[in-house]
Amino acid sequence: MKVGILFTVNEYSVDPSNLARKMEALGFESLWIPEHAIIPVHTTTPLPESPPGQGQIPEVYSHICDPFIAMSLAAAVTTRLKLATGVMLVPERDPIVAAKEIAALDYFSRGRVMLGIGAGWLKEESEIFRVDFPHRWSQTREYVASMRELWTSPEASFNGKYVNFPPVRMYPKPTQPDGPPILIGSKDKHALRWVARWGDGWCPIFLPPPVLRDELSRLKGECEKAGRDFGRLDITIMKRELRGDRASVQSGLREYKEAGAHRFVIMQIGARMTDATYEAELERLAGLYL
Repeated sequence: MKVGILFTVNEYSVDPSNLARKMEALGFESLWIPEHAIIPVHTTTPLPESPPGQGQIPEVYSHICDPFIAMSLAAAVTTRLKLATGVMLVPERDPIVAAKEIAALDYFSRGRVMLGIGAGWLKEESEIFRVDFPHRWSQTREYVASMRELWTSPEASFNGKYVNFPPVRMYPKPTQPDGPPILIGSKDKHALRWVARWGDGWCPIFLPPPVLRDELSRLKGECEKAGRDFGRLDITIMKRELRGDRASVQSGLREYKEAGAHRFVIMQIGARMTDATYEAELERLAGLYL
């Protein structure tokens, strides 16, 4: 089981370059950075996964570093650590500019970029970026298709509902021939169909092993319908820390592996890994998970 960490890099946390260097030395597989460019002051949208009436958005969501800046800093001081978004809010970014940034990062990191993606859950945030919120996953699918065209074609062009551009040249191309893998981070009722039709993998949050096993059985069926090879998909589970000592954590990881996960990402949203504490905290996590 590959193990990564999702961490909210910000102005009071450890520098992402120091974090990444230590993670690689300890043997973690990947660093995942979430995304919220802004958080509106006035919102009515509840935080996902929260009990009714308890969905207030934590302050830390307003203090998340741009993921590609953090990933670039991490890439510069490592050679093996994979660098991932957890998740990139695709329709909030210009797809041409995003494709360029991602391609350059993948090229200079020698193919270490993965893209966990979402369409955004915070309506008030999405509307500031002029996202077609009711159809944001259709917009996301088209943005991804246009980025793949830019990553793979010597003279790329695109004609869609949301993205249109004549033949253009864009270099450098990503090191990964088809561009970084796209891992869809959603538990929407249509998510498995999207993964089967145009994703390279799935990265849901908080699913217990039995539920993940059942969902992957459904995903296999969707892949058969779409003519896709289920065995080529990257399956990542994101979750807050497993409870207990090393034996308990390792048992939990085995359960997820047996359910079909290839990677476990420890969600550290809001964790205070500072310059003074990050080494000890990473060593603690390594002792439990690696």
